[in-house]
Amino acid sequence: MRPDTKILNWESGRVYGRQVRAVATDYDTPRKTDEELHEESLEELKAKRVDAQSGQIDVDEAEAAENLELPGADLSGEELAVRVVPKQVDEFTCSRCFLVHHITQLAKGEGAKAVCKECN
Repeated sequence: MRPDTKILNWESGRVYGRQVRAVATDYDTPRKTDEELHEESLEELKAKRVDAQSGQIDVDEAEAAENLELPGADLSGEELAVRVVPKQVDEFTCSRCFLVHHITQLAKGEGAKAVCKECN
């Protein structure tokens, strides 16, 4: 429990802690019956089902264009922020995906013909 919150014991009326966070309630608003709530929830479920069945995806084209990097872009001013470690003795380079894997991921082959378990 955070130190700035209080626990209110409704039965005894005692307040423990430093601060009470009250939520405002508008008692003048008309209350909905259980039947109205049930009808609304059915309508919401039907609307969600229709949305889920539609094959359209909302894509913001401007945002997608900002995140798109074109091949051959000039990155000469960029610095590498990652420390590159050379391939270790217990690692190999897969001849299909060209990723460096630990020797336990070796499926078949040796040296330049080594293939990892994912590509096998």
